[in-house]
Amino acid sequence: MTIQHTAMETIVDKPSACLNLAALPFPQMKCRPSLLLPILLASCTALCQTAIIPAGTPLVVQTDDHLPMRVGQPIRAELIYPVYADNKLVLPEKTVLEGTVTALRPDHSHRVTARLRADFTPFYIPVVRFTAIRLDDGSALPITTETATDGAPIYRLVPPPHRKGGFIRRQFDNGVQVLRDQLAFFTAPGKGDRFTQLLYTQLPYHPQRIQKGTAWTVETAAPLSVPPQSAPALTLTAKPADSSTWIVNAYLADQLSSASSKSGQVIHATVSEPIYNSDHTIAVPEGATLVGAVTQAKPARRFGRVGVLHFDFRQLVLPSGKTQNVQAAVTSADSSSAQNLAMDSEGQVKPKPQDKVIVPLLLIALAASPLHQDRDDGDRELFRKNAGASNSIGLIGFIVGTASGSANIAAGFGAYGAALSLYNRWIKRGGEVTFARNTRIVVQTTARRSQVLKPNLPATSH
Repeated sequence: MTIQHTAMETIVDKPSACLNLAALPFPQMKCRPSLLLPILLASCTALCQTAIIPAGTPLVVQTDDHLPMRVGQPIRAELIYPVYADNKLVLPEKTVLEGTVTALRPDHSHRVTARLRADFTPFYIPVVRFTAIRLDDGSALPITTETATDGAPIYRLVPPPHRKGGFIRRQFDNGVQVLRDQLAFFTAPGKGDRFTQLLYTQLPYHPQRIQKGTAWTVETAAPLSVPPQSAPALTLTAKPADSSTWIVNAYLADQLSSASSKSGQVIHATVSEPIYNSDHTIAVPEGATLVGAVTQAKPARRFGRVGVLHFDFRQLVLPSGKTQNVQAAVTSADSSSAQNLAMDSEGQVKPKPQDKVIVPLLLIALAASPLHQDRDDGDRELFRKNAGASNSIGLIGFIVGTASGSANIAAGFGAYGAALSLYNRWIKRGGEVTFARNTRIVVQTTARRSQVLKPNLPATSH
C-alpha cells in the first residue's frame, strides 16, 4: 500500500509552520490582495515541504566499486537504508553521498597477523568524511558528518530454520554449514576477484584497496535541511487491524559486546522507520525508543571458546513519553561482523564454528610429506613434496623451501604453518560477538496488555 503526500497535505500536517505569514521573507511591495494570496500559499508550501534531519541521525552508506587506498581519494557511496524525519521519507535508499579519504591509520592487528605469515604489506584503515548529498535534480547538498573508520562490507545475520535432533545432529549440521561456506568461495558471484585477492595474500607485499561493498555508518554533525524532491511513493508497513505485531527497523543506541556487556545491562534502540496501521494512521512513529536488556553475555576464553551474546527488548517508549510493554524478538541484524557470526532460533549470537580438524590435519600431512621419501622418488616428486610443505606461509616459504632442495627446511616451514593453524583454532582466545553502535536491527514486536513495567530504567536514550 502506498501513500503520496501532496503539498496541501503537508500544510495540514504542520499548520504551525505556516500560520505566521507576516514573518515570511517577502519584499515590501504593493499589489492587489487577489495576487498576494497565491504568492503566500506557494511560499508557505515550499517552506512546509523542507524537511529537517536532526543532528546525530545515522546514515549507512556503501561503495559500489573498488577504490585505491590513498589519502584524498574521492568516495561515492549510496544509502543502504532510507532516512525518515518527522515520519516522512526524506532521503530514499540509493541516495548518493560524496566524500573523501582524509587519512590512513595503521591496522596494527592485521599487520601482526600478516607478519606471522611473511606478508609485509603495510595494512591501513581509511578514515572517510562525507561532505555532500547528491539530490534527484543533480544538485549537491552540503552536509557535515563525523569521520568514520569502521568500513567493512555489511552482512545480514538471520536465525536458521528450527532444526530437530540432539548434539550429534547439531554438530553434523555445523560441519555441513562450514563446508557450504568454504564452497561459496568458489561458487558465489565474484569468485574471480576473490581468487585474485587470495593469490595476493601469498605475496610478501601486495597493493591494498577499499573493497567494493565497503560500508560506513556516519552521523550528521548538525541539523540538515533537505529541500523537496521527487521522491518515490512512500511504502507503508501495514498491520492487520486486529493485530499488535509489528516488524520494527531500528538502530542500536549502544555498543554491545560479549567481552564487555553484562547480563541485565540496559540497552536502547531507536526506531528508524514509521509503521502504519491499515487505516494509514501511525502505529509506531519514527524516533520511538525500544528499551531492553542483555540477557546473556559470556566473553570468549582461551582454547577457542567463543563469546556468546543475547539481548531482547521489553518496552516501547513513544516520543510523547507514553510507554507500552512489548514482547520482542530480534529477527535479523546487519553488521560488518555478521559474516563471522551465527544466530540460533532463540536469538543467541556466537561466532560461526570453525573447521578445527580438517585444515590442521591437512597441513600436518603436507609438512611431514618431505620427510617420507621413497627410493624411486625423482626430482619432480621431491620438488612437489617440498613445495606442498613450504607453501603454508606464502611465496617466501615456497621459494626458500624449494630452492634449498632440503627436505628438512621444507618440513620446517610446513610445521610452522601447521602450528599457526593449530594455535588459531585450538589455543588462542575464541572470537567475540560485537555489535557497533548504530547497528541496524529488525525486531518483531508484539504489544503486551499487562501493566506497564516500571523498572529502574531511563525512559529514553538517543
